[in-house]
Amino acid sequence: MAESPGTQSNVGTERPDSDVVFRVEGANVNFGMGRGQSNVLHDVSLDIYRGETLGIVGESGSGKSMFASALLDAVVDPGVLTGNITYYPRSGEPIDLLSLSDSELRRVRWEEVSMVFQGAMSAFNPTMNMEEHFEETLEAHDYDVDDGISRAKTMLRDLHLEPGRILRSFPHELSGGQKQRALIALSLILEPEVVVMDEPTAALDLLMQRSILNLLYNIKDKYDLTIVFISHDLPIVSGFADRLAVMYAFEFVETGPAREVLRDPAHPYTRSLLKSTPNLETPYDEMVPIEGESPDPVNHPSGCSYHPRCPIADEQCSHEVPDYHRVSAAHQAACFHWEKSADAIPLSLGSGSEDA
Repeated sequence: MAESPGTQSNVGTERPDSDVVFRVEGANVNFGMGRGQSNVLHDVSLDIYRGETLGIVGESGSGKSMFASALLDAVVDPGVLTGNITYYPRSGEPIDLLSLSDSELRRVRWEEVSMVFQGAMSAFNPTMNMEEHFEETLEAHDYDVDDGISRAKTMLRDLHLEPGRILRSFPHELSGGQKQRALIALSLILEPEVVVMDEPTAALDLLMQRSILNLLYNIKDKYDLTIVFISHDLPIVSGFADRLAVMYAFEFVETGPAREVLRDPAHPYTRSLLKSTPNLETPYDEMVPIEGESPDPVNHPSGCSYHPRCPIADEQCSHEVPDYHRVSAAHQAACFHWEKSADAIPLSLGSGSEDA
């Protein structure tokens, strides 16, 4: 298997180490299959900075959710996670997540780092009302229940929900948007520093998606959160994230400030992803799907993982793994020919291109 660009450089290390809340180094996830080893996270390295909103984007099947699971050491059996994942709390020593016992890991997952999944309905027990869900979580972590419920009411109000009615309700009595916002409040009940959100708005209509993102934007500073927001929908996350990390074939191919990546994307995949993503501004006839298919996790291509689909790939791309090349101080792309990508894959104003 080809070496990943993630092994060449720790992506996103422009800030001082004191700003790093998570450091992922050489993370791999493998599943044994009858036809070989399935590599669904490939030598990924990434720093996540305290207080930022990091948007992780890419096609379905690119490894985004697996990265989220790896970040919390929550890869399900028989998956095998290797590498180094370090959490840096505000006080105390760094925590090596992959060395923790099950009980230590449970504490970190809720009290330090929490996660919001895509399907809010499946996150709740249908036989319990919402207040019982909050009480169960508080009791499991030895938190004062009365104080916790008071905090839950404040959070629900911050998310534009009426606490009394929501807490009395069972999951089936709430709309999709209400359930998703209640799940966000539940994820914050133990006052974590980091919240990982895996496609939290994917099942909702466009207006509700925008509404929830606006609410998250407002509560982020109030609760002093670091947010990792995972989505296949680049336009949705682009206005919300401070920084973007673009994932292709189980590795990161481009990272940088969100506005810069959208204004002047450097990797051919990022440009093609923007060109293929439906949005309200881009004319229909300018949207072009990406030709070909994502790589098979068992039979990963040699060289650059994107070269079989890339319009500017050459012989070098098919045999060598590109390092990360500096586009600007905080913007990197794993591409030999990134300087040619703008001419090869032009973007219109509506796609968030360099003309925006």
